[in-house]
Parts: sequence; C-alpha cells; structure tokens
Amino acid sequence: MNTRSMISGILCCLIFVISCGQVYAEPAPSANGSRYTYEAPITSSNISLSGVTAARNMYIQLEEYWNVSTLTLNLDYQATQLTRREESSVTLKMNGTKFYSFRPVVDDQKRQTLTVSVPKDLLVRGGNTLSIEGYILTNKLEGVCLTAEKRDNWLELYKTSYATVNYSKQDIGASIRNFNQQFVGLDSLKEKLSALGVPAGSEPAELEAAVYALSGFAKGNHSGEETIPMLPMDDSTFNGRENVVIVSLYNHLPDKWKQALGQVSVKDKALIRVVNTGEQTALIVTSDDPLMLKKAGRLIGNQTMMEQLDGAEKWVDAGTNVDTPEINVSRNVTLTERGDKLTGLMHQEQSYFVSLPANRFIADSSKLSLDFRYSDNLDFDRSLVTVLINDTPIGSKKLTREASNQDQLTLTIPKNLEVSGNFTVTVAFDLELISAGCIDLQDQMPWAFITKDSLLQLNTKDGLDLLFNNYPNPFLRDASFNKVAVLLPAKMDSYSYLALGNLFHLLGKYAEANTGEVTFYTGGELPADSELQQHNLISIGSYQANAWLQKNNDKLFFQYGPDGGGIQSNEKMSIEEDYGKRIGTLQLMESPYAPGYGWLAVTGASSKYDYLASGLLATDSGKWKIYGDGVVTDADGNIKPFRFKKQAELEENSLATQIAERGDVMAFIVVLGLTFILVAVSLVLLLRKYRKRAREE
Repeated sequence: MNTRSMISGILCCLIFVISCGQVYAEPAPSANGSRYTYEAPITSSNISLSGVTAARNMYIQLEEYWNVSTLTLNLDYQATQLTRREESSVTLKMNGTKFYSFRPVVDDQKRQTLTVSVPKDLLVRGGNTLSIEGYILTNKLEGVCLTAEKRDNWLELYKTSYATVNYSKQDIGASIRNFNQQFVGLDSLKEKLSALGVPAGSEPAELEAAVYALSGFAKGNHSGEETIPMLPMDDSTFNGRENVVIVSLYNHLPDKWKQALGQVSVKDKALIRVVNTGEQTALIVTSDDPLMLKKAGRLIGNQTMMEQLDGAEKWVDAGTNVDTPEINVSRNVTLTERGDKLTGLMHQEQSYFVSLPANRFIADSSKLSLDFRYSDNLDFDRSLVTVLINDTPIGSKKLTREASNQDQLTLTIPKNLEVSGNFTVTVAFDLELISAGCIDLQDQMPWAFITKDSLLQLNTKDGLDLLFNNYPNPFLRDASFNKVAVLLPAKMDSYSYLALGNLFHLLGKYAEANTGEVTFYTGGELPADSELQQHNLISIGSYQANAWLQKNNDKLFFQYGPDGGGIQSNEKMSIEEDYGKRIGTLQLMESPYAPGYGWLAVTGASSKYDYLASGLLATDSGKWKIYGDGVVTDADGNIKPFRFKKQAELEENSLATQIAERGDVMAFIVVLGLTFILVAVSLVLLLRKYRKRAREE
C-alpha cells in the first residue's frame, strides 16, 4: 500500500483596506460624478504559512462615504514546489459566503499573481470578515487521510499584494458628521487633502483648542502611516487643501472665513460650523471667549459626539456637556458577546482585541477565565487548548471526553509578560482526530465553542520608566492628557506647527478621554519655575529659538555647543561639527523641577530638524523604530536610538502595591480589620467587667 500524505496550506490576507462602509444601493455620488480608485497594501511584510491545517479570518472595512462599485484583491503568492495542482485548492469566503476557489499555480521559483473581484452584494456596512481556506496536496491520494504535520507544505504571500477599491464619494453637504468622516478618510490623508489650521502666532488658548480637536481626529484616522498636519493659515500649502479645520479666536479669523460664517455672535459661546467656499470645505471652530474655544475643541475630541452631529453647526456654551465618560482601566472584559464556534481539523484560532491605555501595563493579579465546550470525537491524547496574549502562550489544557460538554480554564497572566496598551487574546484549539486510515471530513468535522461566560479580569498599573519603549508615558495617564506643559520657540514657523501637530497626533490617538490638561507657553518670555513644577514638559525648538531649552541645555543628553549652533558629541556618539547642524533629536528625561515628572525635548539646530525628529512620534509605525531615551535622526533616514539612564534593577511590586491592586483582598482586609476591632473592644469591656466584680468582692 502506497504511503499517503496530505499537506494543507492556507492563504492569509491581512486585508487592511479601508474603514467601515456599505456596498449597497448607492446613495447620491459626488456632485461632479467623479470616480476614484484607492489601493491599499494587504500586508506590510511577506507572510509565510506552513503546517497541515490552519484557519484565519481577516477583516475588511470600507469608508462610510465611499459608494463602492468594485473591490478587487491582487494576491502575489508562491506555493511549495511539491504541490499537486489538480488535487490542491484554496477557497475564499466573505462574511461566511464562499465566492471564489482556485488551484495554486506552481512554476519553479516564480511567484504567481491572482486577481479576484469580491461580489458587491457580500459586502456590508461595518466590518467584513474574509476567510481563506484550502488544501495543498503533495502526493496523489485515493482518499482524505490524516498524517503528522510536515514542514514542506507552505505558501508565501508577498507584501506586494494589494487591494483595489473603485468608488465615488458622497457629498459632505451641510453635515458635521459627514465632514468628520471625510476629513480623516484614508483617501483624504493619502492624497494630502486634509489639514488643521490655526492663526500664525497663535495664542495659547488657540493651540490648546487645536490639539484637543486634533486628538479627536487622530482617533478617527485608520491609516498607520499618514498624519493630519497642523499648519498656520498663512502657509502657502494650506489653501490648496480640499478639507480644512480652522481653530481660531474670532478676531484672528481671516476675512474670507468671517464672510463665510456671516453675522454671528460668539461673545460668550463657541460655534462649530461647516462652510463651503467652492474651493474648500471648512469646519470652523471659533469664539471670542478662550474658555469656550477650548471647550469646543474638547467636543471635537469626543468622537462619539461628533458622529451624532448631522447638522451644519453646533453651538457650545457654559452648559454644554462635552466630556467623555470616565475611563475604567481596571475592569472585567467579556471576550465574546454571543459565543464563537470554531470548526475544522487540527489548529483553529479565535482572537479577541482588548483596548488599554498605551501607558498602562497588565498588573500581576489579572486573570483569564475561559469557558468552552467541544465535540467528543477527538483524539483526546493529542487535543488541547492554548491561550496566547500577543502571540505569547500563557497556558494550555488537555481536552478530555468527560469535560467536553462543559470545560473551563483559568489562567493568571504572567507578571513578566509586560503587556502595555492594546493587546490581543488568542484562544487556539488543536482538534485532533484518531488517524485510523482515511475518513470523510464532512462527517467527522470536529468543533469547539467559546461561550459568552469567558471573562478577562483586567487589572492594570502605570509604566513608570522614562523610556520611549513606554511612550506616551508620562504624558498620558488613564488614557487622558496628564498635566502636559508645552514650551514653544519664540517664533513659530510652518515646521514648528507641523512638529507640534505630529506629537499630538500620536498622543491624541492614545488619549481616549478628552478631560486632560495641556498648557502652552509661547513667545520669548520664560515661565516661572513654579508654573512648571507639577507638569510633564514638552519642549520644541533649538537652542537659539527656545530660551527655556537654552537655560536647561546642560541637562540634555545631546547638548548644544557654546555657540548653540549645533549638537555636539557625547559619551554615546561622536558627532562631526557640520553634521551636528543637520540632525534632529528626541530626548526623554526627568523634569528638572520635580521627580516623577518627565521632559521630552524635540530639538535640532533649526525647525526643519525639529519636524524631522517629531515624525518618529507621529504614528505607531514611527514609534516602533525607536527605543531607549535618546534618539538621533537625519534627513537620509538614519535613526540611532540610545539609552542614557542606567537600567534600574527589576523590583518586585511591594506587598502594599499588590494588595492595593486586588479589590477582593482589600475588601477582605477591611472586614478582617473591623472584626479585629470588634473583638478588641469586646475584650476590653469584659476585662473592665471582671475587674469591677473583683473589686466588689
């Protein structure tokens, strides 16, 4: 009897296409009937898949304002050279419905390209689930047989794969909600159509309102690479933007925008209004009152409210509630609302996304309780379930026939996992069948079901080390701005505004709440030390442009020379004199005023290099390129991170800290304490009673 082997490979498309919409009976397209094309990479790096079976679900989203006519997948792949084409197949499903199958082509070492159109009626508003399933066989089989996993079954999906969307746009019209969506749309940012404008020489209140607004827009930005630029309104490129947000005190508004607003009274309230000049669509945020302007900025920072504003304008006064709900960073998280079923042989996975403020770490006392059941036709000697956090296993359990109808796994999250910010919990089942010859898979397909009772008890703690690894700590606390003071150069140019926008784009993306505090210090006058003592500091500008930085030059890791013209060498890096004038630096240090507070210096010999350095803290993809507490970058793309502060020894949390993180333990201690007090009082009363009786006798 011939030896039989089966090798299975499954395409994995991490389709990062586009942010939610519906393909549908199309609403009215844009006024000029224009059609657009958007191309998005499917994966940022090559994906290699190997093994007997694997199942992956991917998620596609489309922008709300896109009227999609076609969505096409362009897949570049290469399958193992051992593939038997006539017996191998791969099937694509969209939202549970199969729409395409193909046989992988094998041609020596050449990669193959596949173009597939996704039926429009399978796409829905919101998240779309793309499933890819298939088998790649290497031997001719008379039946379907189960064999041990081998490493010669693989399929490579190349990063040159991409998705193409053809669409028209809905008109913004007179709707704040529609403007909000298009302002942060993937196509708008990629084509440089959007910008946030402030007056040249902005006052602190205008900048504060602007960064609150920018924070809200950043949260709606689904692009990992593009940012929303902040520009002065007199910048030559600002007038070329199609969609703009203008944040300004009313007396600083340019005349054309005052005329677009008409006669308005904003003495003691703020106005948010969509206007159209024919060349630009603008969302104007203005008031005569600095407090009301800042409050309007906070409203835009509340994206839930922005999605509810269908009208052309919104008035904000002292009685308007704009605050986001309080963020509960220690909580119980339900993994699934309805339960999730996994069907198929061998390795099957279900992943759950858990949101967490970027500066918070999972505390030692966090636990995961998994409630599940599974089919009873498994090979229970080889079947098990494994839980992973960010692809790191934290525990497994063997499946048993006795517990198949109701099983449970409780795991404590390891304290050395050091997970901060958003993370993924993955539940992986290895559902093995007894390999007794060949079987019909449809008759004996194993399954597992994760119930809605599965729960993550999430306790968190702050990350305290002043390192870019922990950024945006310390500038955020509990997902809100944490007493941030920004020290700006005496004269702001376009690069200075762009650098400021870069920093608050990423900070704002992480800031889930809009209730934090940001204070700006502009101009040449130095603030009093007492004003900065209880703040986390951000300084922008060179030695010559920022008087505060000049005063604290001796505290920098990368210091300026005596003339302040360029950055000089230190113990970590030799810097040639001319090169020191062509680099930008990021330096994360302790505040010179108070321990426990941080200072981020964004500085270079000119504002151009301030902007260059700030780009590393503008997006998540940029942030992942740096670590330590001092970074040097230049115009050629060279990035050199360093660590200057000595690495502290890892310390165990104190007993008091661990107890404080456990609410159940705290409650027990309180009850125990009250009981002890009650017993002590009773003993005192008894002693007094018997002493009195003894004296009487």
